[in-house]
Amino acid sequence: MIGGRGDPTAGVPPPPSWSNRHPCHDHDPGHAPSGESRRRQPRGASVIRLVPRLGIRHVFLAPLLIVLGGIVAYPLLYSLWLSFTNFNIIKQDQTRLVGLDQYLGLAANETYVAGLVNTLVFVGLAVAIELVLGLALALALQRVLPGRGRNALRSFLLTPMFVTPIAVGLMFRFLLNQQLGLIPAILEPLGVRIDFFGTQLALFSIIAIDVWQWTPFMLLLLLAGLESLPPQPFEAAKVDGAGTWFTFRNVTLPLLRPVIAVAALIRGLDAFKVFEYVFAITRGGPGSATETLQYQVYRTGFSFFRLGEAAAMAFVLVVIVLLLIVPLYRRVGDR
Repeated sequence: MIGGRGDPTAGVPPPPSWSNRHPCHDHDPGHAPSGESRRRQPRGASVIRLVPRLGIRHVFLAPLLIVLGGIVAYPLLYSLWLSFTNFNIIKQDQTRLVGLDQYLGLAANETYVAGLVNTLVFVGLAVAIELVLGLALALALQRVLPGRGRNALRSFLLTPMFVTPIAVGLMFRFLLNQQLGLIPAILEPLGVRIDFFGTQLALFSIIAIDVWQWTPFMLLLLLAGLESLPPQPFEAAKVDGAGTWFTFRNVTLPLLRPVIAVAALIRGLDAFKVFEYVFAITRGGPGSATETLQYQVYRTGFSFFRLGEAAAMAFVLVVIVLLLIVPLYRRVGDR
């Protein structure tokens, strides 16, 4: 019995007819929406319609590009403009465009040339020593120690990487100090007197400190590369009776060459930024024995307030780094 006491649909209102629906539903898909329906579109509809035209990836990248433009592009372009002026913080009213005079003047600046030589020597020696030591330690960890012992020792050896460079500089400043240092005090009873921060050894002491801190980085990359090498070439060399040195030179090194190039590239870029050790230990001395380009840019800009000259120094360093690093980066990409 319809609508009776036992009917479950009793009291339920009938579904709305097409005549009672919203006016915006009255048109078919091919019919243009009325003015009222266009006015009732949700906010942001125009942006949503724009997404298919630009592509969703471009829309998501837009905020990042805007932020990068504000915090990277603007300071970089402003510094480039400063490098063509004689801008001085305490003489701002005398600022004028000087063209390439700042850049041309660096060639005759003996202190700048000495800083450039110190920087190149530091980068070349530090990266080379770290690469050799890191490879030797990686080979030793892979071949000598078992899995658990290797992981434990690897964790221990990576510890220097996590110490702040300025703290490392202060630590070695006191350890190697000729009057108060622990290491000179240990060597003196043996008849060995070394002035680690004297004119002859100061730069090499800074290099040794960098090697102590960043050799574990090379170890980490090279050990990961060794563990990812395919075993088949080594098994074939063993079957053919190849010795350890022959296998290393003709099998391991060629397979590991891309990893070595990437490790040298990353470490080289970071070594060009050396500043903390010089600032914490020697302040560029004695004389200009340890003055690097980064420290010279800092001193020229923030001690002598010649920001125009400091900006020119920085951009020359950028060009030098690009000339040295881009060819290596291309070789890595080709491999």
